[in-house]
Amino acid sequence: MEVLKADILILGAGGAGLFAALHAYDRNPRLKVVVATKGLIGKGGCSRMVQGGLNVVLNEKDSLENHFQDTLKGGGFINNQELAWTLVSDAPKAVHELEVKVGCFFDRGEDGKIHQKPFAGQSFDRTVHVADLTGIQLISRMTDQIYARNIQVLEETRGLDLLSSKDGHRIVGALLSDIRTGEIFVVNAKVTIVATGGCASMYKISAPSFDKTGDGMAICFRAGAEFVDMEMVQFHPTGLVAGRSRLNGSLLEEGLRGSGARLYNGLGERFMERYDPVRLERSTRDRVARSSFMEIMAGRGTENNAVYLDASHLGAEFVEQKFPGMVERVKDIGKDLAREKVEVTPTAHYQMGGVRIDTHCQSNLKGLLVCGEDAGGVHGANRLGGNGICDSTVYGRRAGDVAAALASEEDIHPYQETEAERMRMGWLRPFLRESGENVYEIRDEIEDLMWEKAGLLRTGNKLTEAAERLDYFLEKIDSANVAHRYLAHYNMEWNNIIDVTNLITVCRMVVNSARCREESRGAHYREDFPETDNEKWLINIYQTKGEGFHLNLTQKPVALNRFRRDDIEDRFFEKVKKK
Repeated sequence: MEVLKADILILGAGGAGLFAALHAYDRNPRLKVVVATKGLIGKGGCSRMVQGGLNVVLNEKDSLENHFQDTLKGGGFINNQELAWTLVSDAPKAVHELEVKVGCFFDRGEDGKIHQKPFAGQSFDRTVHVADLTGIQLISRMTDQIYARNIQVLEETRGLDLLSSKDGHRIVGALLSDIRTGEIFVVNAKVTIVATGGCASMYKISAPSFDKTGDGMAICFRAGAEFVDMEMVQFHPTGLVAGRSRLNGSLLEEGLRGSGARLYNGLGERFMERYDPVRLERSTRDRVARSSFMEIMAGRGTENNAVYLDASHLGAEFVEQKFPGMVERVKDIGKDLAREKVEVTPTAHYQMGGVRIDTHCQSNLKGLLVCGEDAGGVHGANRLGGNGICDSTVYGRRAGDVAAALASEEDIHPYQETEAERMRMGWLRPFLRESGENVYEIRDEIEDLMWEKAGLLRTGNKLTEAAERLDYFLEKIDSANVAHRYLAHYNMEWNNIIDVTNLITVCRMVVNSARCREESRGAHYREDFPETDNEKWLINIYQTKGEGFHLNLTQKPVALNRFRRDDIEDRFFEKVKKK
């Protein structure tokens, strides 16, 4: 195998990965920084798809404490409070740097100051944006800055597994695959940053880009990383209903509801009056998504098992001016967002759970930093809209700074060559089989299973069924074959086998953790345990890889180092009640 040496290897080129690369290089330009991305730099990933914007305290009438409280309240108070505080306190610095250094200029108000719009679940309008196409601006400008530096980019290159040092005490790079040629090779690095994004595509209706299949999480899991609160998967309330089109499940951004767009069921009722009569459509994502799903399940949805989003009363000129990207997206399916109601459905969107990290993005594995959606703990049980790209930029910056400091101090450690060869041969096994399971059928079954058994409404029995089926799918995918056995370059069937292997790995963690948490909190709703139980379940659930198929699971009380239990109960907490 070819071996490439690097000081810092970054897997992923979304907001977190790109900002990490820029900060690492600028901290020490003598370091060799290598970025590997599954797609094309600046064109793939979820950060580019961000519509709404980034939450940040800029207005003197707002405060870091308010943003922090909103983040904890939205997260059901199981957030890692130090991570959440770092998020809100670093956000102003990140936004300043994005404008002054990266060249991403946010929309201005009439007073010339950065405009901040309303988003759901927040006590102040603090979301900065570039119309409703913020992600394109962020990623485009970051990509420009990458090209302006001596940073090596490996496009259409995916991570397969992390590599250990010969003494087994640290991560020293990764095994990668060039999708274009099929070649498997090694990047031996002092520090490795994983920032590949989440795995919401495990559900049949989902919003992420198609390259997001939980690769980073699965890679970290196989290497022995510890995960936290993997049961917490967010469903966005307003995924576009577009039949068999690839637009099905794509987002209509939260700013629409923040600006006053309303939700109606198939009977014409403004149903959020039943579920959150105070905040209505500006309630948190978990509650709005679950309410929509309950309406559909109760038979009050549309003919397409959806609900309606109506922004027409806001005025066509306003909608077209403020939400041009959404207007164009809806126009692609023959509808007019500015003048008529549009069918929407909850869509799997984001994972709050992920690799356990500290405020320096360090995992439990030496030499491995994790940031962005691969990391858990920042958002608790539910992420506020606008806190996602905030997370990517804040912790991407931190990961880059920490990686540069570590790489400047460390010597490069050799990897275990026998381990790398064993991994390589394992990934090549599908080419050696003359027949086997069909990977596309397996993926369809997994997406249906997760939607029906481990989606918005869960029960212990459903989750047990899901766990048993996932073990079965893990065996099936291990016997999948590649039809074009002698064609490795751009072999999408082989890459789908890798994708589904990683999907199953993440699905099993989600289901295992969801079975454990016998209460409802944030995005996790158990029909058999519909109440939130602070006495028993104000805890975090941790997982690591065990022997064979086994998953090691432990529970620890949430560290209430900034908000005490009395503060939560008396001042801020709202119990989840079965409707």
